[in-house]
Amino acid sequence: MPKLQAELSTVVNSRLAAVPPAQIRAFDEEISAIPGLVKLTLGEPDFAVPEHVKEAAINSIKDDDSHYSASKGKIELRQAISKDLERSRHVHYDPATEIVVTVGATEAVTATTFAMLNPGDKVIIPTPAFSLYFPSVSLTGAEPVKVDTSDEGFLLSAERLEEVLKKEGTAVKAVLLNYPNNPTGRSYRKEELEALAKVIQKHHLYAIVDEIYSSLMYDQPFHSLATLLPEQTVLISGLSKSHAMTGYRLGYVAGPADFIATMSKMHSFMVTAPNDTAQAAAIEALENGSDDPQVFKQEYRQRRDKLANAMRKMGFEIALPDGAFYIFAKIPAQFGDDDMAFARKVAHEAKVGVIPGNAFGPGGEGHIRLSYAAADAVIDTAIERLQNFMKNLE
Repeated sequence: MPKLQAELSTVVNSRLAAVPPAQIRAFDEEISAIPGLVKLTLGEPDFAVPEHVKEAAINSIKDDDSHYSASKGKIELRQAISKDLERSRHVHYDPATEIVVTVGATEAVTATTFAMLNPGDKVIIPTPAFSLYFPSVSLTGAEPVKVDTSDEGFLLSAERLEEVLKKEGTAVKAVLLNYPNNPTGRSYRKEELEALAKVIQKHHLYAIVDEIYSSLMYDQPFHSLATLLPEQTVLISGLSKSHAMTGYRLGYVAGPADFIATMSKMHSFMVTAPNDTAQAAAIEALENGSDDPQVFKQEYRQRRDKLANAMRKMGFEIALPDGAFYIFAKIPAQFGDDDMAFARKVAHEAKVGVIPGNAFGPGGEGHIRLSYAAADAVIDTAIERLQNFMKNLE
């Protein structure tokens, strides 16, 4: 086993060295070795990829679909994405110049920030938020401005955005929004987005919107900022959550052609081109699988209601998720804001894995995130164990 030469031990990217490892994955790995643990940690759908989508992937392999695609992705897939966005967002994106297929929404976020930002720039990120966003901004040399929204129902208001812009000044280049949100499940109503759009338009900012959970809305319709402000919006999404295709790593970015030209350059440096077989599956999912997410959504709704009702009876304070598949719960008062200690105690004593809320930035402290993308049997076991744990805690 080679050992790094001592003189090379400090030869690292200083920005990367300053960034901690991905906290969600790190905590999941920390507790995964606990015997008998049931996990509500990762946002990993337990459903199988729909059969017709799998068949498309198999046929792609059989047909020797194994060569480089266009860097932006197969034109047939970009056309399918364009049609889907026109149907759902009422915005037309030119498949040739305004859409890039990426290796998951994760690459989409990173390629977007590196294409957009310079050292000294600032990006407003309402928190709690998916922890990937923070390093994706800071590694460019820009600064993520984390805005705690826990006192506003976990949503950024237009008034709050104006206050932050007044304080942070012209260095702010973008606002990064995720809705429905990971970890809270909250999403914006049309009038709330309209108010935000006015502020973003007035200040000539980019809106980077991660809409990966848009197909999983429960009790209200989904609204997109891209519908209201297409000339300033960079839309990120994919098929990981809608069609349970997390392992296929298939995402995309849509936006104005001038920005997409720059972003696609960064994308080509990072990955050359997306995977052929994943793209074949995605074409099938978008062209013939519009009902697939509806099947999943009904199951998620039942799981949400079951877990939310059980958590409330145990004494947890939660905001009922509008979408996605997470419960964000306030921990018992005796633990203060030490969600890490509480999550470790739950893992070791109740044998239930959850994610500490501090992983999601300001406003996440004192909370835990539970994913109900797990199987029903896993959720039932987790509820029973948590009930016993909370009784013993009292």
